[in-house]
Amino acid sequence: MVLHFRKATSVYKKTWPYVLLQFGIGVLFALLGVAYFGLALWLVYRFLWAGGGVSLLVVAVAMLAVLAVFAFVWRLIQRYVLYMVKAGHIAVIATAVETDTVPENQIRYGVEQVGENFFSASGLWVVDEVIDAVLRQLSRSVARFQQLLPVPVPRNIQVLFTLLERSVTMAVSYLDNAILAYIFVDDTENTWRSARDGVVLYGKTWKLVLGSTIAIVFGMYALAFVLAMVLAPLAVALDFLPTTIEALSWLLVGGMVAVVHTGIVKPWVKTVVITTFLVEQRDHTPDSETMAWIEERSDRFAELVEKAENEEPIEEDHQESGGAPDPAAKIGD
Repeated sequence: MVLHFRKATSVYKKTWPYVLLQFGIGVLFALLGVAYFGLALWLVYRFLWAGGGVSLLVVAVAMLAVLAVFAFVWRLIQRYVLYMVKAGHIAVIATAVETDTVPENQIRYGVEQVGENFFSASGLWVVDEVIDAVLRQLSRSVARFQQLLPVPVPRNIQVLFTLLERSVTMAVSYLDNAILAYIFVDDTENTWRSARDGVVLYGKTWKLVLGSTIAIVFGMYALAFVLAMVLAPLAVALDFLPTTIEALSWLLVGGMVAVVHTGIVKPWVKTVVITTFLVEQRDHTPDSETMAWIEERSDRFAELVEKAENEEPIEEDHQESGGAPDPAAKIGD
C-alpha cells in the first residue's frame, strides 16, 4: 500500500492559513461553549440544585434545555460558517496537489471556487449529499467482512470484524472530500458529471484509498487511547476539587481536546485522503465497466448518472427539492 503521507503533509503545511482559520474558529467557539456551559451549570446549581426542594427531574430538564439551545446555535454556525470554510479548504488542497502551488490569497480563492462550482452552500450540500450516499452504499457492500468467511466466526472475532466495519464507516466520512476535490480540479463544466466521474475513479482505486484511510482511522484510535492515558492522572487530581470547579475543569479539557481534533487533526486527515485519491486516480479514466460495478452496489449512483447525463443545473435541483437542505448534517465528515 502506497501512503502519500509525506506529500499530504507538505500540502497541509502549504494550506496553513485555512488550518489556522479552522483552528481559530474552533478556539473561539470552544471558549464561548465553556463560558456558556459554565454559566449554565452555575445557575442550575445555584438556583435549583443547591436551593433544595427541586427534584432531579427538574434539574435534568433544565440541562436538556441548555443543551438544546447550544445545539441549535452550533448547527447555525456549522451551516453558514464552517461548511463553507471546509469546502474552501478542499478547493485549495486540490489545487496544491495538482499544481504544487497555492494561491496567494487562499481564503478568497477557496470562496471563489465554491461559488463557481456550486453557487452556494446549499448547492454544495446537494451534490455532497448524493456523493456521500453513493460512497456509503458502495463501502457497505465491500466491507461486509464476516460474509467473506465460509464458516461462522467466534464471538470475540466478531467483535474485531465489527470494529473493522465501523472503521470503514468512519473512513467513508472523509471520502466525499476527495470527490469534491476532484470536482474542483476537473475541467468538465458540469458539476454533476465531475461528481459522477470522481465516484467512478474512486471505484477504480477504492482499495488503496479506503485502505490508507482506514490506517489513519486506526491511528486515531491509538491517539485517543494515548490521550486517555495522559488524562488519567488529571482525573485523579481534579477529583479532589469541589464539584463545580471539577465540572468546569473537565469542560475546559474537553473543549481543548475537541478544538485540537477538529482544527488540527481532522484537516490533516482530510488532506491525506484527498492527496491519496488525486494522485492515484491520475493513471485511470472513467469507464462503463466500473460504472456498472458501482450501479450494482448503489442505487443512488443511478441518480448521480442521470443528473450528469441530463446536465442538470445544481440550482434547479435545489429548488425542486422543496427547500434548503441542512448542510450542518455533513459537518462531522
